[in-house]
Amino acid sequence: MHAVPLIAHGSPDDVVAYRNGGPICAARFIADAAHLASGLPAVRHVLNACKDRYCFAVGLAACIASNRVSLLPSTHTPEAIRQLGRFAPDAICLSDDPACDIALPQFQFPDLAAGDANMWPVPSIAADQLVAYVFTSGSTGVPVPHAKTWGKLVNCVQIEAGRLRVMATGPRAIVATVPPQHMYGLESTVLLPLQSANALCAERPFYPADIASALAAAPAPRMLVSTPVHLRALMAANIDLPAIELILSATAPLDESLARDVEARYAAPLLEIYGSTETGQVASRRTTQTAEWQLWPKVTITVRDGQAWVEGGHVEAATPMGDILEVTGTDRFLLRGRVADLVNIAGKRSSLAYLDHQLTSIPGVLDGAFFLREDAPATEIGITRLGALVVAPSLDAKAITTRLRERLDPAFLPRPLLLVPEIRRNATGKLPLHVLRSLLPET
Repeated sequence: MHAVPLIAHGSPDDVVAYRNGGPICAARFIADAAHLASGLPAVRHVLNACKDRYCFAVGLAACIASNRVSLLPSTHTPEAIRQLGRFAPDAICLSDDPACDIALPQFQFPDLAAGDANMWPVPSIAADQLVAYVFTSGSTGVPVPHAKTWGKLVNCVQIEAGRLRVMATGPRAIVATVPPQHMYGLESTVLLPLQSANALCAERPFYPADIASALAAAPAPRMLVSTPVHLRALMAANIDLPAIELILSATAPLDESLARDVEARYAAPLLEIYGSTETGQVASRRTTQTAEWQLWPKVTITVRDGQAWVEGGHVEAATPMGDILEVTGTDRFLLRGRVADLVNIAGKRSSLAYLDHQLTSIPGVLDGAFFLREDAPATEIGITRLGALVVAPSLDAKAITTRLRERLDPAFLPRPLLLVPEIRRNATGKLPLHVLRSLLPET
């Protein structure tokens, strides 16, 4: 099996990252990874909980270079960590936060200044080496591990780099609003810069003003990796950004009107990535130009009994997708919504994603989410009931309902429609179930 370099930077002086406003060269990165690897306990599995993206990248590289496996669970709840501990009893937690409360043996990220200043050449890693487990919650809520090998991860992000055309010119600074532990964040904010000779930015800005500051601190050319929630917040804040060469979005489909607004305001092309934790990214599109997604080379979609399966290329094994995919060509498809989002009310079908889009398209609505009512799953004749949470400081429930009547069949009108001051989404813009439940009135 062939070997693949740990990073694609060809010179020890190439910039790998920007942190606290300063550049970090490739030789420094390799030295930092080697220094960390030498100090890690003699364990096989490491949960990388570092919040600083550079620390996360060093931790990932240290584990890869020393043949350890990084554990990247989708959540750090106590129950998820207990389940992870059963899967990997030797696991430790690598953290850059002294107050980290993850219930595993803690290993604090070291003072990197203590390591050798520079180290070269770049280590090569066997393509078939297992380097990470990513976790999905599964239907039972128990974390389900999915193995990731080095060669296929690198192959995936190198295809992404070609699709985004980020290797054609000089290096660019990649600023991101998503965490590196998420599959999208791992691929597009850590592995993409490392495997395309670009530079990651250590910070993870969240609010619009912080995003603007992080971009201003990074040298041009710049790329922004974000989500629909963050992009919608940027537009609502009416905030200016420094010049951006490219914007990337994922974690949820982006509606065309928002994509057009973002491209017009920031004078940069906006591309979307499609994928899953299990498969990694498998397709992309420029939303303002087409609704179709173009698959990565050698990746195929097969629909069997209404279920879409993705396999081939960098995908480790044939994987059922949680989305409804309509194949439109040998390498293209349309996304018709999530299987779990489909609702059938009085014989009428829709999806929660479509309903959310109609809700958030109402002028004055800053955020919103439909949900299936657990307190009233169905009427006596089997009709599901929907509710909705809405952030709209300038509107009342009656006005919003009136606007929804213009957009939706009456069967899908939310009962109740609850006005809330904010919807606390997670770092990738999704609404966790426990947060949804906390916003609902007690019955």
